[in-house]
Amino acid sequence: MSESYTFGQIAEQRAATYLKKMGYEILEQNYRYRKAEIDIIAKKDSFIIVVEVKARSSSFFGAPESFVNRKKIQLLVLAIDAYIQKNDLDVEVRFDITSYVVEKGIWTREHIENAFYPF
Repeated sequence: MSESYTFGQIAEQRAATYLKKMGYEILEQNYRYRKAEIDIIAKKDSFIIVVEVKARSSSFFGAPESFVNRKKIQLLVLAIDAYIQKNDLDVEVRFDITSYVVEKGIWTREHIENAFYPF
């Protein structure tokens, strides 16, 4: 496996651990539907939360969350719609981003609730 893949997997595990500590129930990790992948599907209160995890080894090119583009949002919406239908759920959905920047071995996390809305 590539170094960047492993880095991403570590970031996703850190995000899942953080979310559990914050009272989220992790329902799925790396949920795939067609060309889409949702990093984490969680539940908290009456919400299903789609969590996109972004990690960078530097903030030189911008904050990791700035790399969630329109196409990615469309794919996340498509995948969560399929998940909701498959599981016959009647819930509200929220889209969050958990981002990490690792500089000089120090991991900095930011969790953004309601990071974007489907369009």
